[in-house]
Order: sequence, then C-alpha cells, then structure tokens
Amino acid sequence: MRARPPRVREWSSPQLVPEVHGVNAVHGQQQSSVVSRDRSAKPDRLFDKEDEWAALMSFSSDPHPGTSLGVVMGRPRQGKTLLLESVARATDGFYFCGQEATEAESLRRLGEEYARYRQVAQPSYWRNWKEGIDALLALGDTRPLPVIIDSFPDLVAASPALPSVIHGALRHLDRPPLENRARLLLSGETAPVMTRLFAPSSPLHALAALKLDIQPLDFRKAAQLWGIDDPALAFLVYTVVGGTPAYRHDYVNDDVPVDRDDFDAWVCRTILNPCTPLFHEARHLLDEETGPWSHGVCHSVLAALARGCTTHGEIATFLGQQLTDASRALALLRDHGLLQSQADGLQPGITRHRIADPLLAFEHALARPRRAALEQSDAETVWEGARTDFNTLVAGPRFAQVCRDWAACSAGSAAFGAENVTASYGSLSDPSATAGLDAEVVVRRQDGHPTGRLLSVGLARWHTGMDIHHLQRLRRILEGLSSREDVRHVRLALYGASGFSPELHAAHARGDVMLVDVENLYRGA
Repeated sequence: MRARPPRVREWSSPQLVPEVHGVNAVHGQQQSSVVSRDRSAKPDRLFDKEDEWAALMSFSSDPHPGTSLGVVMGRPRQGKTLLLESVARATDGFYFCGQEATEAESLRRLGEEYARYRQVAQPSYWRNWKEGIDALLALGDTRPLPVIIDSFPDLVAASPALPSVIHGALRHLDRPPLENRARLLLSGETAPVMTRLFAPSSPLHALAALKLDIQPLDFRKAAQLWGIDDPALAFLVYTVVGGTPAYRHDYVNDDVPVDRDDFDAWVCRTILNPCTPLFHEARHLLDEETGPWSHGVCHSVLAALARGCTTHGEIATFLGQQLTDASRALALLRDHGLLQSQADGLQPGITRHRIADPLLAFEHALARPRRAALEQSDAETVWEGARTDFNTLVAGPRFAQVCRDWAACSAGSAAFGAENVTASYGSLSDPSATAGLDAEVVVRRQDGHPTGRLLSVGLARWHTGMDIHHLQRLRRILEGLSSREDVRHVRLALYGASGFSPELHAAHARGDVMLVDVENLYRGA
C-alpha cells in the first residue's frame, strides 16, 4: 500500500452526524443521539491542538479508496485520548482503549465494544486478533471511517504478534479493487514500544500515512491554558506543572493562583497537599513509564539532575555507581521522554542532561527530600524552608531553559541574525577562576554541521538582579573563545527576571548587549 501524506483541509460545512456509540467503554460513555451542528469543528475543551485536529480529521475523512494507517504517540497526560475520542465523535468512528490484560480478555472487551458500536445485541467473540482486526477494518467498506485503537502497547504486551496481524490485514486490503476506506489509528504513550513498532526498519513504518507526536505545551501556550496574564506568575506556575494539559483541571480541582502573592499558598494547597492528585503524580508518572525494576535508580538519577549534576560523570559520582550503570538509567529515562540530552554549546565534546518535565524536577529537588516533613508538619512550614531551594534548584534552571526555548523558537531572525538556530548551555574552563565560565544561553546557527556558527552568548538569572559585572563575565567568555572561533559578531545577551542596572540599560542603548526580561519572553517576537 502506498502511504499518502495527510491532506489538511478546512472542515466547516454543517452536517447531520450520528454521535459515536460506545466511544470509551472504560469510561462508560455510550451515546447514540443525532445532533445538528458542525461536528468537524474542534471541540472547545481541546485546548490548542489545531494542527493535530486538522491532520486527524483530514486523515480520518480522506475519501480516496484504499486503507490507511496512522500513528499517534506522546507522553501521558498530554491529551491524546481526549483528542482521539473527539475525532471519533466528530466522524462517527470507532474507538477502543486497550488495557493491561490477557489476549482473551482484550478480545472479549473489543467484541463487546464492537457490538455496542454497531447497535447489535449479541457481542462478537473472536478467537484471535486476525478475526477482530478483519471485522474492525470492514467498518470502512462503505465510507471513510476511523478505527481507533488507543493504548496499543498494552495490547501488544499480551499479544506480540498483533503488529504482524495488522500488517497482514492492511496488505491484504491493498489488493485491487481498493474499495475499503478504513482509517486505522494506533495510539500509545509507551515511547520505547511505539518507537520500536514504527521504526524505519519495522513493517508498519512503510504503511503509516500519518504520524503525530503529541508534545507538552510550551511556556507561552501553558500560560494561555492556565489563563494567566502576568508573565512572572505564568512562569512560576510553569516551573511547577510545566505544559501538561491534564494538570490544569482535574489534578488541582481548577485551582489557579490569583496573583503572585497567592503563588506560595497555591503551591501548599496543590502540589504539597496529599489530598490532591498532583501531590502523587510525579512518582506515579515515573513508576508507570519506566517499570518496577528501575524505580530506585531512576529516582536517584533524577535527584542527581535536580541537584545540578548534568554530565555522565557527575551523575555517576552522585549515585556512587560506575559510568556504565548510570548510562543505562540515563538511556531509559531518555527513551521515555523524561530526560533530554544536548551537546555543550561551548565544548561540544561534553553531553549535558536535564529533566524534561518541570513536575519531575520540582518533585526531585524539593518534594521528595521533604516527604517525611510533609507527613509530620504543615505544608506552609515545609514550603517556607524550601523556598530558597526552589529559587536555586528549580526556578533558576527552568528560567534558563525557558530563555533557551525563547531563543530557539520565539526570538525571530532579528534577535540573532538567523532563522534556524539552536540554543544550549555552554561552559568554559577558566584556570584563573574558582569556577568555570558558564553561559546559560549559547545560540548557534543550525546549518547541518555539528557545531554551527556562534551567534550569541548569554547569561540567565531568575532571582538575581543583573549589573555590569554580568556583562563583564560575558566578555571574558568571548576572550576565552577567541582563540578557537570567530567571535567578532557574537551578540551578548542578558536574560533577567529581577531587573537590570542603569549601566546595563546604557550599554543596551549603545548596542553592547541585548536585555531580555520576562515580558519579552512571554510577549516579545
């Protein structure tokens, strides 16, 4: 079967579409009413996701003959299930959510869901997955129809042959005449499994006409999700919960801090409150993604990262383990999307690691070391003692990452003189100093080479006002680099959330340095 790229179109014509039957048996949703409205419009409860919605609707309703395969993946709590259930409702498609179960139980549940969808009294009891997949794909014999199987890795765990069964069924329907128009969508959040199943070397890879990777919201979109207009408050909330859509409502009971003065109290009544789901979420998230055998070492690796260890050697020393042992845990976390690795911006031979999810960083820097105290004392007292660590270990590093994200994705070519850039942490060894010369934001041109041309070097400070000494530090970094690369046109930048001195404003007016504050990060070009 030739893979067709998804054609994204406008979907605006009102039409009569029956509500999907048995959208999710797990949640007990069984509706069959006919409604008169534009069902192809993205539901209001789906925040953002315009591009994903358009791609899925185009794929699901593609009128061309021939069966198609689509893949949707992403980490937990990013809205995949809500997105796919909404697509099923809008198209009167079939939706089934897998669970950890035996093959026989999964087939039984699937047959019951299939019967509800077709509005027949007798459930279908299939002996194997071939019978079940053939029946599901036959739903597309009369019209383009999405057949959605969510939590696909859970089904594969009990039935390893399932991907081969699907491959065989799709290849069989590829033979002329191409009458079937089923749009099979397979979704899952177990990153290593989904990656393996749809790797370029896998049989299903060549058949996939659509691949969507649902990512967390960036810091700007997260502010919109939470409805926060104050950039400083938006950043503080993002530092705790990141850009995961699910945390906005159910996990905090719609509790949003009123203003910056309410932030401390909000932390105490949400993430430090054992009565809220958010209090337990970070531990559950790690445990469900990495598997029971690796819980301890993965928690320890994240603790090392949260304490400022960023290289293999530093992490191994923190763990008291060999480099190879630390490397295995780092690879596992990276495969699950919990860890991000990047070459040092000034010493590309060094790889630096960081926690990808702000909630996991908050947990391992602040909450996890204080679990006993939270059980014995009130959250306000614990938080008061943790506030300094919050600024140093959590907000400071996250602010630096937000500055890098802004430089790479939002600043625009006017800031650095190039459209495609990378932004990373960089460090230089300075024998005359007690510590190395570090730059939180190193911007390079993205030109296909391992190390693109250096465009900018910057410092980022969340809780410290910046003065002329910070500019002088940047100049020392350029002096250290001048012997190995051209620094004549490198732009110096200071990213600060606590203000800049008059001398820096004067230097900015002369064009000696670029000053970026929180307002620029959230509302600038």
